[in-house]
Amino acid sequence: MYIPRILSLAALCLLPLVAAAEGREYRYSDAHLHYVDFFQETDGMQKLLEAMDAGGIDHVMISGIPVAKKWHENEPKRPRYYAGDDAPVYWYSATDVLVAAALEELDEEQRKRFHPFLSGFNPNDKNADAHIRRMLELHPGLWQGLGEIFTRHDDVTALTEGDTPRANNEALARVYHLAAEFDLPVMLHSNITSKRERNPLYLVELEEPLRNHPHTRFIWAHAGTSMELHRHQEKLTFLHETVSRLLDDYPNLYIDLSWTMLKPYLLDERGNADPAWVKLVERHPTRFVLGSDVVGRFGSLADGMAAFAPFLDALPEQVAHQVARDNFLSLLPRKRQDALR
Repeated sequence: MYIPRILSLAALCLLPLVAAAEGREYRYSDAHLHYVDFFQETDGMQKLLEAMDAGGIDHVMISGIPVAKKWHENEPKRPRYYAGDDAPVYWYSATDVLVAAALEELDEEQRKRFHPFLSGFNPNDKNADAHIRRMLELHPGLWQGLGEIFTRHDDVTALTEGDTPRANNEALARVYHLAAEFDLPVMLHSNITSKRERNPLYLVELEEPLRNHPHTRFIWAHAGTSMELHRHQEKLTFLHETVSRLLDDYPNLYIDLSWTMLKPYLLDERGNADPAWVKLVERHPTRFVLGSDVVGRFGSLADGMAAFAPFLDALPEQVAHQVARDNFLSLLPRKRQDALR
């Protein structure tokens, strides 16, 4: 008969914690943003800056898109998205030129908010590391990471001209060595499984470079999930266990919690934080970053980052601020970190 009173007292004790969480204000680093879309078009730098200011976003990882969608000769209407028709996509190195040119428009203070990652190379080509080295020499001090590197990527993979890239191929092994040489983090898109298989079918392709390149920092884009995988499998039931083991085994792995991770993993249908993921982030408080994964259009940027607030509110306050902003900055080259202090 004392249970209701005990529960009431417990609820009262939790009220200050809930109120404190609701009173938090977050500043963000967007660790996964594409300045252009699959047609290499963009809303532009001014729109991006306005969206960042509106959303409390202090810093942005900014990259291009390493492929461009072809408007096929036989198609009377230009497709609106890479999956709009069966025309292929092809590797497009000029995407990095567009990012570099956009940053040149900014003054010095504005540029400090942007952290460009170089992405315009073919991950099947063993010349890729030589191309990256040339780009680093062409723009000294500009590039602060590599990626998003597309390997297994749903329909993008199916539409890409040439061989299917794998995260553990020889060409990328050369790239990972170069990344370690120049102290550059690598953002890697490598789906954890296929549309049909309910197991981590492709995990070996990620795990091999993690093991073989311990001095390279890897950011796993949305933990190997994707919208297309969720269309066929609403939730990857093995994901939490797999990510937990990988974080324990590989100190050079970091997880990008961009939008495909928000639901059904971090938040349930009612918008409540998942306790298992909360505990995992608490156990590895420096290993998670947030990303919008917007593609050339910035109208949804502020709302997209704010959508993580219910999950952040469930974390200890210091950890929440680390995940929201600081963890990404700690992944940048050490010279860049020193300049931000």
